[in-house]
Parts: sequence; C-alpha cells; structure tokens
Amino acid sequence: MLRLKNIRKVFNEGTVNEKVALDGVTLTVEDGEFATIVGSNGAGKSTLFNCIGGSFFADEGSIYLDDRNITYVPEHKRAVEIGRLFQDPMKGTAPHMTIEENLSLAYLRAGQKKSIFSRPSNADREMFRERLSLLHMGLEDRMKQPVGLLSGGQRQALTLLMATLVPPKILLLDEHTAALDPATADKVLELTKKIVQENNLACLMITHNMHSALELGNRTLMMDSGRIVLDIKGEERDGLTVDGLLEKFSVGVGKELDNDRILFSKVE
Repeated sequence: MLRLKNIRKVFNEGTVNEKVALDGVTLTVEDGEFATIVGSNGAGKSTLFNCIGGSFFADEGSIYLDDRNITYVPEHKRAVEIGRLFQDPMKGTAPHMTIEENLSLAYLRAGQKKSIFSRPSNADREMFRERLSLLHMGLEDRMKQPVGLLSGGQRQALTLLMATLVPPKILLLDEHTAALDPATADKVLELTKKIVQENNLACLMITHNMHSALELGNRTLMMDSGRIVLDIKGEERDGLTVDGLLEKFSVGVGKELDNDRILFSKVE
C-alpha cells in the first residue's frame, strides 16, 4: 500500500520561474488497486512519479510504503520495492548486455541475491526462461542476445518483466505504451493487466488516452495544476463515458480541458 500525505514540490522557488508542480497531494493506493492518471502537460503527473520513485525529494509532506516512511529514502533503495516503466523503451534496459544479464541485474536489484558479484544459477536461468515464455515473443530462445537487437515492443515487454520479476510494492507506469505501435501497445497492456492482477500489485499508470483512463484498472485520477482534482472508482466509474469524465473535470475545476493530445484521444 502507498500513502501520500500533503506532498508539495516547487521548482525555482523564489524566482520569476517558480513552478508549483505538486500542491498538497494526498493519495492512498491499496494493494490490488490499478489507478490510471490523466491530465494536461504540466499537471504534475510525472513529478508525482518522480517524488514516489525518489528521483528528488518532496519539499513538504510524507510518503509511506506499507506504513514505512520512505520520504527521504534514496532512489536506489526505493528501486528494490518500486517498479517503474517509462515512455521510452530504451530507458529500462542495458542495450549492450544480453537478455539474461538484464534479467539478472533486475533480480539482484530486487534483493534476491546478496552480492553484486553473484551469478545466476541454473535454477535462476530456468526461471528466466519460464517467465520470458509467458510474453509469447520467443525471447526465451534469445537469452544470450543483446537487448539492443530487440524491437521497442519487445524491450518494453522485457522491461515490464524486469520490473515485476520479484513483485514490487507498487508499479509506476509512465505512458509505457505511448511510443509503441497500436498492436504492440495492446499486447503490452494485456501483459500489464495480467501481471498486476496475478501479483495483486498496487499500480499507477499515466496515460493521455481518455478511453484507456476509463477502461483500464479500477480507478481513474485526473490532475490539474499539481493537484488531484478527480478521483473516480466503483459505481461512479462504471459506465462513465469520456464525455462524462470531461464534464466532471469542467465542473470540478471550473474550466474546460484544453490539452489537444488528450482531446484527440477522445475520438478513438
């Protein structure tokens, strides 16, 4: 379970370029909850993920993971319990290392091996092969090949597997299918849903696609100006249309959503 209490983050404070990126964000995500996050550019979505992941510390507020305060825990230590995927498929893997070596690093980072000089055992390799076979991409027969030879979709699927090889406490997905073609994106999303459900993970997923925001997971958040302005789940979310979501945003915030990328997704 993840809990945020009054998180505030300001960039360039006290200057003409001051930007309040997060303005008192309070949020609880239970185990098994899969929440999608939508909002205009600059709404605070990626800044929220960076605070949770430890890329930088919040200026105010607290972050708890399973009731343990991680507000000032360094990023590399949080990575043991927080899985994260980015929009760019190149960010989550080491391209000059083999598939097996990338999986071994992910396994090591998750704390299953104590020494940084540990080598994967035969049992580890067999487990890697078994997990890769679940992707249905034939990667289990290419474990000795460099990751740089894989397509973007294959790399993103591998990154998803690496982030959940040992189930994290929470999974952060920062538009992880946006750079993929539609068919590959759908496949990675199906894998995402399966992994989240099977491992009962707490999951937050940023998306610009309004349909995905309502169809995926069991909760939808909308952000604006560093705040969570809508939090919809349960019966309120069931059957809610994109137009209905936009209307709720307009009523709740007092303005129309003006992000072209999001609005174009409305007609998909």
